[in-house]
Amino acid sequence: MRTSVGRTSSVVSVAQSPVVTWDVTAMTGEAPTAKSDSAGAPDWGNPRSAWDLDPGRAHLNHGSFGAVPRVVRAAQTRWRDLSDANPMNYYREVRVPAVQHARERAAAFLGAAPGSVGLVGNATAGVSTVLASFPLRPDDEVVLTDHSYGAVTLAAHRWARSAGARVVTAQVDLLASDEEVTSAVVGAFTSRTRLLIIDQITSQTARLFPVAGIAAAARARDVATLVDGAHVPGMLPVQVEALGADFWVGNFHKWAFAPRGVAGLWIAQPWRDRIRPLVASWNEAHQFPAAFDQQGTADDSAWLAVPDALDFFAAWQPKRLRDHNNALAAYGQQVVGTALGVGWQAAGGAAELSMRIIPLPAGVATDEEGARALSARIAQDLRVEAAVTCWRNRGFLRVSAQAYNAAEEYERLATGLAQILG
Repeated sequence: MRTSVGRTSSVVSVAQSPVVTWDVTAMTGEAPTAKSDSAGAPDWGNPRSAWDLDPGRAHLNHGSFGAVPRVVRAAQTRWRDLSDANPMNYYREVRVPAVQHARERAAAFLGAAPGSVGLVGNATAGVSTVLASFPLRPDDEVVLTDHSYGAVTLAAHRWARSAGARVVTAQVDLLASDEEVTSAVVGAFTSRTRLLIIDQITSQTARLFPVAGIAAAARARDVATLVDGAHVPGMLPVQVEALGADFWVGNFHKWAFAPRGVAGLWIAQPWRDRIRPLVASWNEAHQFPAAFDQQGTADDSAWLAVPDALDFFAAWQPKRLRDHNNALAAYGQQVVGTALGVGWQAAGGAAELSMRIIPLPAGVATDEEGARALSARIAQDLRVEAAVTCWRNRGFLRVSAQAYNAAEEYERLATGLAQILG
């Protein structure tokens, strides 16, 4: 385990405390072996024992809120205990260098240069942060797609409205090729387009968009690009600077195992002196990312636990973990779609993603209210947590896969959901 910071007050000792690699055997009770189950997953012994998830439920919705491992929760608790043991010392000596250390670990994980990533509460907060500082003028346009996350769409409309600008929505078909996605997005540009907000992995539809190509096309038209990478850290290996975007934001509390309430905001060099935190605080005189490091007495223990989360992630061997998750999500899509008889292939799905959607029968969950009701019924009747989404008035079931999941959980969902929907 990672050693505790204890009563540390030194800037150096917080950032350089000794690290011992997480031991998967200790976390799960059994040593990993080369055996595989029916879905092709490596045998990790009992991986679910690394989490405190309700054992009476199948948790197939890692994509919404993640699931914080026990050892990472313990790390967060140590930081909270440290702040409560001596608040003055914590805020005076410990907190800021510890945040700096956490954000530099986050930057390295994203393949970004030191000083190019700041920490924010979540991807939506990062999007609003960029929009609040972006120089929109009357009649300017912000382009996004009809796959955009709901809260991001709301943020775009709020900030555009306050500037007298407009939001333009590009329609992208569910099974559009990379070329068709790029064409649809660029086709929505006009001479007034100033900013594009584009998902790297869409939330409602679990699509992987070709953001590097789209960003290049936008740059050629003098349009800035903000990439919403909410699901990316941990699910995809990423070199964020190579994408060619102007802004990128991604959550660490989903696939990278951090506590909820932490995301990385990357900003390209030309914009760093222009993007300010949503809340002015004591680091206001500094530029990005230092200006984001100190936000009053906010509980930033989730931020400070990022190094522990990334150590935990690394212990599972990232490629092996991703291969397991991707294969299991694809299996879940197939087995549930087959049970429902809905032609699941029509929903698509990238081999690189640990999240898939299954079309629901016509007339099921055709609006947000219906989607919430079906999700609640699945949880109550089947004791399965899964996401139900609605896109273009069509209901979809979204399943995710993580190390703690197993093939039989998706089989159970398939059988039970077929019975619920008749």
